[in-house]
Amino acid sequence: MPKFVINQLISLICEYLLQKYSKFMIQSTNKILVPIDFSEQSLVALEQSYNLAREYDAEITLLHVIEEHGVLSKFFSHQQNDDFKHNVQKELDDLASDVEKKSKVKVNTLIAKGTIYEKVAEVAELINATMIVMGTNGDEGKRKRFIGSNALRVVRESTVPVITIKGKHHRNGCKNIVLPLDLSKETREKVTKAIELSKLFNGATIRVVSVLFTTDEFIVNRLTRQLGQVKTFLEKEGVECTAEIVKGIKGEETLAANILEYANRVEGDLIMIMTQQEVDFTQYFIGSSAQEIINHSTIPVLSIRPVHKKDLTTFPNPY
Repeated sequence: MPKFVINQLISLICEYLLQKYSKFMIQSTNKILVPIDFSEQSLVALEQSYNLAREYDAEITLLHVIEEHGVLSKFFSHQQNDDFKHNVQKELDDLASDVEKKSKVKVNTLIAKGTIYEKVAEVAELINATMIVMGTNGDEGKRKRFIGSNALRVVRESTVPVITIKGKHHRNGCKNIVLPLDLSKETREKVTKAIELSKLFNGATIRVVSVLFTTDEFIVNRLTRQLGQVKTFLEKEGVECTAEIVKGIKGEETLAANILEYANRVEGDLIMIMTQQEVDFTQYFIGSSAQEIINHSTIPVLSIRPVHKKDLTTFPNPY
């Protein structure tokens, strides 16, 4: 039997065993998945994961996805493919070794083959990742490579929270968490996650903000009341917080632009958004502006897909 056939069989058997028994192999250790394409922006995101890994007491898993190119891949021999994968593995292992020395955090490596955003989401679920941290160039440039359009697709596909990082310069740690709120049913879930992060980062301040493009008294009063109750709840949890309503000018600035302006004004270190929302009051929801925020924010953005529960209620219900 030819050697490349044997190698393929071994690879398939290993993949089958990993998928079949992964739930028994996965330990309780927190894991942060960092997709790597060796570009500058993906390495910036990797550096930002160090502190997060230490705070979560987590391991870092570096993932490189080898894209399948359909018909073109048939022109490469199995030996060429094996050589390419071997070179990628060596580069990934060298990077992991450097990261372990710098961060003092355990680093694992994985290589997958297929569609990038699908494999990132699959691997995150397979290793039971706590979150994904990845770089993005937003909508800059005509050629959106791995860390461009794929970042948005990962955010949409992943059931795991995703932190997208744009830009080259970021502060270490997290002192200010910007929490945009609306009238959606996911508000309670979002606040709970913000509290968890605040305590994780040794008492980071939560900056609650809502943007209004209306003078409708019912909506204004409801949102004001909700904001007050959220602030009260955060204070009872021992979290330092502020709450502010920003009045937007309809037609001149988008919801996302107002939130980003506020986040920069308060020197935010992290913006928390939900990636989906209910259909009512759509124009007031942060979820509908998620893509714009991810594309344009120079502040890291944490995107969370809400858990769908029939009985998940909104504020002002008591906790």
